[in-house]
Amino acid sequence: MRTMVGNMLKGQVSFKDSLIALAVIMALSLFCFSIGLTFAVPFLLLILSFHVFSVRRGNSRRFLHSGLLLAILVSMAYWLAVYHKVSPYFMPVPMITMLTMLLFNDLHLVFIMAFISSILSVLIVGGDLNMMLVFFMGSMMAAYSVKDARGRSTMLNAGLFVALTEIVAIILLKSQWIEVLSRPFLEGYIYPLAASGFLSALLTIATLKIFESLFGVLTNFSLLELSDFNQPLLKRMIVEAPGTYHHSLVVSNLSEAAADTIGANALLTRVGAYYHDIGKLEKAEYFTENQMIGWNKHDLLEPSVSRLVIVNHVKQGLEIAKKYKLNPIIADFIPQHHGTSLTHYFYQKALEEAEDPSKVKQEDFRYPGPKPQVRETAIVMLADSVEAATRSLDDPNPQKIEELVHKIINNKFIDGQLDECNLTLKEIDKIASTFTRVLSAMYHSRVKYPERNGQSGNSLKSEHDQE
Repeated sequence: MRTMVGNMLKGQVSFKDSLIALAVIMALSLFCFSIGLTFAVPFLLLILSFHVFSVRRGNSRRFLHSGLLLAILVSMAYWLAVYHKVSPYFMPVPMITMLTMLLFNDLHLVFIMAFISSILSVLIVGGDLNMMLVFFMGSMMAAYSVKDARGRSTMLNAGLFVALTEIVAIILLKSQWIEVLSRPFLEGYIYPLAASGFLSALLTIATLKIFESLFGVLTNFSLLELSDFNQPLLKRMIVEAPGTYHHSLVVSNLSEAAADTIGANALLTRVGAYYHDIGKLEKAEYFTENQMIGWNKHDLLEPSVSRLVIVNHVKQGLEIAKKYKLNPIIADFIPQHHGTSLTHYFYQKALEEAEDPSKVKQEDFRYPGPKPQVRETAIVMLADSVEAATRSLDDPNPQKIEELVHKIINNKFIDGQLDECNLTLKEIDKIASTFTRVLSAMYHSRVKYPERNGQSGNSLKSEHDQE
């Protein structure tokens, strides 16, 4: 309790967070008392709350999510122990760490959950140290097996790895090896543990979507669904704003490569880049990438009006995201990919056309924000600016691209757009190098082959063969 109180005094844990944690622990204590379970169960949850609040600086949501998963495990263990006379090794304990890894992608939390879920299971069913070690080793294998999983086959393979790990563990823990060959050992340990591994995988697949919605998180499975170009929003963009669609594809390629380089969530970054400009669907013709050559609607508008149209695509994007029930994590890319950046072109145009330039306020030509809060949104911001600027180059050779990339990123840094995310200078340098490499490959020059009379087809074929 002193840890929690100390953190509260430091402002790391709010009074509301503390009340939530205590309420959950009290509710679990009453549940244990009503069914005759040991009070070691809520005590373990209390220890977990201290740890989560100390390490996560008062993340009550993470504590509640972890507590719910453990409560489900307690219920399953109690139901199995009381109402079914089967081996306790049938319990799908590794399911908890599978869900923890897929939902939170946090190895530190996975270790804690594997340890506590193994202890809780043994306490409820009256097992021994061997059972706890088997469950713990199986749970850790489960977590590592589903890390970065993107398909059902990975989940089924994880079930196999868990089953094998637990079977090997129980065999090694038995002092009398001759028992391993006996029928009671097979029926009491091997068969239940094999079933436990696959049951954990199947239950995880069946319940993952429910927990995603309940906890408000995105797993790789949902991100892959959002990346499908048959999604209604992406299909609309292809038809109504083809230029923006192509721009988003290039930004997504740049962003994914940069995220992968610095160890950020590459898949989340790519999907966020797909949807970052959906606000342009409302007035697609007012944005350069969707305009016909030689015609710009902003030529007939006042700079202040143009600024409203351009800046308003962030607000419209959020409204579209809400209408289509886009996950908030993806919706965050819409305002954060511009942050509070200045619309330089229209600001300069307003200064040139104003009778009194001192009355033109820079704040009026900035996006509403917020600034990027995480590395993924910051990467999309940089990729968006770099891609747009590169298209304006007359001769996009590697040297010019490199100079432009560093100029754009330095301007964002000086303007304070990267102040609220946790990008380091070393990571920013890696991002710049990645942008330069990818853009140089995209805009590489091609060898021009002389066309000989009567052999145009052959010359075109030769050029194609060289590409």
